[in-house]
Amino acid sequence: MNTPSEKSTLMFATLVSMFSTQAMMAMGKLANPATGRVDRNLQGAQFMIDMLEVVDERTQGNLTSDEARMLSAALSDLRLNYVAEMQRDANPASPAADTVPPELDADGTPDNVA
Repeated sequence: MNTPSEKSTLMFATLVSMFSTQAMMAMGKLANPATGRVDRNLQGAQFMIDMLEVVDERTQGNLTSDEARMLSAALSDLRLNYVAEMQRDANPASPAADTVPPELDADGTPDNVA
């Protein structure tokens, strides 16, 4: 495998980050920066996760170890959050339903995120 250019490495990280951020916004975990609102659209979140799964499937054997680790971590985090959101809807008595969403900073990120 050829060593990827710095530009393609940064672009790949941006792609993964873009889909991850969109999925987190669709799960209601982040505010939409355009509107400042926190909205939930679990179907949209699932679509973004599916898109990253396609990237993972289609790039098998073509990623650096750092890129593969980053993509795997993003998918794991998104899947866990998605399941928690689905459980919250299915079972209002679940621990996920009892979790109060954190307050948002001025930039729309939860104030408990560094």
